[in-house]
Amino acid sequence: MSGVGVGIGQRPVNRRQRAVKSLWTGIWLVYLSAPVADLLHGGHGTGVRILGWLGLAAFVTWYMLLVFRTGRGERNPVVLGSLGVLAAQSTLLALTLGREWLVLFVYVSIASGAALPLRLARWTIPAACALLTAVALATHDGLSYLGGLLIPALLGGFAMTGVRELVRTTIALREARATVAQLAANEERLRLARDLHDLLGHSLSLITLKSELAGRMLPAHPEKAARQVADIEQVSRQALVDVREAVTGYRRPRLGAELAGARVALAAAGVTAELPAEPALGGVPEESESALAWALREAVTNVVRHSGARRCTVELLHRQTLGGPMLELTVEDNGSGSPGDGHGNGLTGLTERLTKAGGTLEAGPLRHGFRLVARVPAAGAADVGSPA
Repeated sequence: MSGVGVGIGQRPVNRRQRAVKSLWTGIWLVYLSAPVADLLHGGHGTGVRILGWLGLAAFVTWYMLLVFRTGRGERNPVVLGSLGVLAAQSTLLALTLGREWLVLFVYVSIASGAALPLRLARWTIPAACALLTAVALATHDGLSYLGGLLIPALLGGFAMTGVRELVRTTIALREARATVAQLAANEERLRLARDLHDLLGHSLSLITLKSELAGRMLPAHPEKAARQVADIEQVSRQALVDVREAVTGYRRPRLGAELAGARVALAAAGVTAELPAEPALGGVPEESESALAWALREAVTNVVRHSGARRCTVELLHRQTLGGPMLELTVEDNGSGSPGDGHGNGLTGLTERLTKAGGTLEAGPLRHGFRLVARVPAAGAADVGSPA
């Protein structure tokens, strides 16, 4: 929003915007020309003119305050009391100064539509029009003005109820848009947290294992230790690349690359690995492959870090189900079981990934070990590799 314009349903935030809103609200006061002309040329005495000017100024001030603060949460009894004051001023001025002052009732009706909800305005607007009619009948030659004022009072009042509802709807839409933006930001933070957990958990575990291995090799086999250090450097660089890609939201891990990484990680941890050959995934949705790649990474990370297993088997199968073709990944080890009590952050985030891809996750302890089974849709998938 610019510094000059004031958005509908949005409060002014600086002096210039307040001036603009005051101008748009006060421009309709031009129709008070009849009372002003009556005070200037109506032949009233000096005292009557002074009281008339004071009464008109009080009416305009009260009206502007009421309309200007519309939608700020005032209680309806306060607004009804303010409208009662305006109606009383209009009645007093019209009865004492003449028919030209009947126009004030139009402003009472408009203020009713602007400041009250429709359930109340539908009664106060006709009441203001009825009071206008009664005062016109009690005023000398008031009927000649009544026809020109009654319709504007009715139409103006109910038109303002529509404007009020438009303002309320605009405010609600603005709040809803802010809520949607906040939810989107929260979802992005959750995605980033899941990606960083999966990426750094796997990479740092591998770095730790290779560092320990290099430390043991260093006294007797410095050349082998140097190779481990070179591997640590390569893993660190790849982790940095992965983190950058995860932050930008473009990274989609591939199952083939994760199988190769799993083979390296399990070997470094001294775990005997049985892995499938390079799978043929033609026709598998990219989201499904990415979800399975994350599942494999999380499962292997848990095997290396938590299980204490000596053997790990990975199976990748294509199954035909009632719901269509599915790609099933199974990771099973002979370690101590579940990594902690219940599902940690990794398995929770993995469940969310698979659910988003239309898949499922089953994970739980076996009699001797732990098993993780991830399934995703594989519409049109070619046959994939079986266990080696």
